[in-house]
Amino acid sequence: MKTILVACGSGVATSTVANQKITSFLDENGWKGQYKIVQCQVSEVSEKSKSADFCVATTVVTGEVSCPVIPGLPLLTGIGVDGLFQSVLAEMQK
Repeated sequence: MKTILVACGSGVATSTVANQKITSFLDENGWKGQYKIVQCQVSEVSEKSKSADFCVATTVVTGEVSCPVIPGLPLLTGIGVDGLFQSVLAEMQK
């Protein structure tokens, strides 16, 4: 079971959009039931990353982070989303 952090500034608005897109992508690609997504504020990533496999953040993550961070802006703009999903798949396969 992979734990994925999805972070944005407030932990509510854009992380919900990112969560929905990541969930749809993973479920459509055979990963249903093999992950859990935890939404959080970007200020919480440093602490929550200690128990996560990777993070998708729609804003800049600062501080010490214990897991890989994938920039999530493509989920909002649509530009570069294929590359983002390839990064998500690579992390899922680790």
